[in-house]
Amino acid sequence: MTMPTAHSDAVVIIPMYNECENASAIIDAVLSQPHEFDVLVIDDNSPDGTAAIVKDKIAERPGRVHLIERAGKLGLGTAYIAGFKWALEHGYEYICEMDADFSHNPADLMKLYEATADKGADVAIGSRYVTGVNVVNWPIGRVLMSYFASKYVRIITGMEIHDTTAGFVCYRRSVLEAMDLDSIKFKGYAFQIEMKFTAYKFGFKIVEVPIIFVNRVLGVSKMNGGIFGEAVFGVIRLKWNSLFKKYQR
Repeated sequence: MTMPTAHSDAVVIIPMYNECENASAIIDAVLSQPHEFDVLVIDDNSPDGTAAIVKDKIAERPGRVHLIERAGKLGLGTAYIAGFKWALEHGYEYICEMDADFSHNPADLMKLYEATADKGADVAIGSRYVTGVNVVNWPIGRVLMSYFASKYVRIITGMEIHDTTAGFVCYRRSVLEAMDLDSIKFKGYAFQIEMKFTAYKFGFKIVEVPIIFVNRVLGVSKMNGGIFGEAVFGVIRLKWNSLFKKYQR
């Protein structure tokens, strides 16, 4: 069986649920970057017509925009796992993840790509906290919850990472190939911690690239306190389980 060949060496995975206000614009913004990124959207059966907008983009930019449609809301983690598997099957060397709502600036994709493709990193994290607190328009309670959750995770896991819950990341394919993606347990935002922790345990080089995170303008946030609760309490189990596991590439 012949592996499908990628149009570019890099793909940006963007999970979407009810992102009709942002879908077209975020795809255009990614495709307009100086480096040629392809786009893979994971849509969880959005009732607002998000998938139809993405299909229009596929028609406009054949070979550059791709879509996986799922039956319903199955969790952020499972969306990214499906995207990672698709990207590996299609031969991409650099696999990025980002939000659909412009909280991550598409122009910062270039920083993440250069950190992995040109500067030797295996994982590049778009970090809100590596140079302080670079968050715009978040309520102060949410900023504090996110910031101290990352501090807590750093203490428990031993990772020298300031933004452990960041969702703006670029992986070399070798990192994802080393992992058993089906064994990644968390489905919510703790998924981001588990991915970083697993890469850390495998000994991959992880760098943080400073970014400014801007709260969404259009659409409705999917974040809630329960999501952070999963991150805070699940990390203890994550650390405990790692004591009995071998990480061999």
